[in-house]
Amino acid sequence: VPALIIGTLPVVIAITANVLDRQRGSGEDSVPWARLSAPLALILGGLFAVHAAGADTLPAAATTDYLLGIVSGLFALGCWTWYPIRNSRWLRARGPGQSRAWATAQGLATLPVALVAGLGYALWDLQFAPGGGSFAWPLGPRPAFFVAMCLLLGLAASWLGTLLWNQASHLLPAALAGQLIVFETLSALLYAFIWYGRWPSTSETAGIALLIAGVIGGVRVFRPSAA
Repeated sequence: VPALIIGTLPVVIAITANVLDRQRGSGEDSVPWARLSAPLALILGGLFAVHAAGADTLPAAATTDYLLGIVSGLFALGCWTWYPIRNSRWLRARGPGQSRAWATAQGLATLPVALVAGLGYALWDLQFAPGGGSFAWPLGPRPAFFVAMCLLLGLAASWLGTLLWNQASHLLPAALAGQLIVFETLSALLYAFIWYGRWPSTSETAGIALLIAGVIGGVRVFRPSAA
């Protein structure tokens, strides 16, 4: 269910960004709905096709925890819709060359939050987990591997990923950049197929084809017309 909710992110971002850009009268960043609807429909259909196969079975009765989970998923969807649009506007309002500095600033700003959160979880784990903690604090049973993975995730997934995303957000309209998030889903599917050692199912194959077709259509919609 969370995957189904968050999976709609490319479509939600594209629709929201196009609505806001059209309200602002930004002809450069917005496109007519008639041209955008077909690519978004393909992406939405592809997302449901690839996620529906692995979605958890819905409960017979809506429990409090289930409803809380739905609300949390929708709140996350709202946060992840606001961020790329606001981030794109901030970058596009400034000159080129800001992507690296902005990615570094974002990393430095989140580092203290991560350290405080990690310390808080460590204290909670040592206090309440059975056996006095579920993790060998502070660096785990394999410190060298733990530190190497932290550096790899921090530099590759966080800093480099944010830098490239900022660069895309500076060069592309937010509605188009939002559609490109489907490659996160495609990458996750590829990693999962490799991990489980299997080929995609029929519905997954159809969903992947729809996602790729939708992104290609979206790029064509936003491509500047030739002079």
